[in-house]
Amino acid sequence: MDLNRNWFIGVLSLVLFFGMSACEKTPTVSEKQGEFTAKTKDGLMVKYEVAGKGDTTLVFVHCWTCNRSFWDGQFNALAKHYRVVRLDLVGHGDSSKGRQQYSMASFGADVAAVVNDLKLKKVVLIGHSMGGPVSVEAAKLLGNKVIGVVGVDTFYTGFPYPADEAATENFVKPFKDDFTKASAGMVRSMFPATADPAIVDRVVNVIQNADQKMAVEAMYDIFHWTQKEVPAALDALGQKLRNINAEPVTKDTKQHTSVTRIAGVGHFVQMEKSDEFNRILVGYIKGFEAAK
Repeated sequence: MDLNRNWFIGVLSLVLFFGMSACEKTPTVSEKQGEFTAKTKDGLMVKYEVAGKGDTTLVFVHCWTCNRSFWDGQFNALAKHYRVVRLDLVGHGDSSKGRQQYSMASFGADVAAVVNDLKLKKVVLIGHSMGGPVSVEAAKLLGNKVIGVVGVDTFYTGFPYPADEAATENFVKPFKDDFTKASAGMVRSMFPATADPAIVDRVVNVIQNADQKMAVEAMYDIFHWTQKEVPAALDALGQKLRNINAEPVTKDTKQHTSVTRIAGVGHFVQMEKSDEFNRILVGYIKGFEAAK
C-alpha cells in the first residue's frame, strides 16, 4: 500500500512539474536582450544590440563611416520606455567588411535583416545623416512594419548636395586623394565653436579610421541617391516622415513642415544635445503610434 502510494505521489509530482513548465512563457525572438548578429542576403553579418521592451521598437541607424555607439545618448535612456535596437551597417563598426558594392539600398537591406531577424511588427526607423536615406530604403523593404521614419539632420537641411556627376566628382576627389585629411576637415566643420571638444575628437577619430573603400563608395551613392530619389521618396512617406535638424548654415533656409530644429548644435545633433533630442523624438513616436 505504501509502495503504491509513493508511486502515485511520484507520478503526480512529475505531471505537475511538466505541466507548470509548459505553462511558463517562452521568450519570443523579439524579446531578446543583448548583442546579436543578423545575416544579410549577400551572406554578411550585421552586429546589433537590443534593450528595453514594448510594442513599438526604435531602430537607430548611424551616419556615414560611423557606428552604433553614436546613439549612446539615446539607447539606454529610451530603453526605459521602448524596445530599442542599434546596429552597425556592413562595412562599419563590428559588422562584416568586404561587400562588393556599398549603397543606400544595400545598407537598407542590412536594417531590414535586423528587423526581420527580431520578427518586429511595429518599428520606427531613426536615421542620422546617411542613415536617413538608408532608413528610407529599409522602409521600402519592410512595408507596413514601419510606422514612422525620423531623419536626423539629413533631409530638408539646406545642404548643397552636388547636382550632377561633375559636381559629385569634385566633392569626392579630396577624399580619394587624402581621406584622413579630408574627412577630419569636413567633420570638424560640422561642429559649432561651442561644441564639446571630446565629442568632436571622438567623431573625427572614428571617421578617420573608417574603411576607405566603403567610405568613398558610400559617399558617391549618397549623392546619387539624393539626385535620383529626392523629393519623390520623401513625399511618398508623407506623415510617416519627421525630421530633427540642426539650425541651417544658411539662415534663410525655409523650414519644411516635417522639421523641428535644435539651436546651438551642429550636424551631430543627437550627441550634442541628447536630452532635447530625445524629448522631440519621443513626441514624434507618440504621434506615429496615435496615427497607427
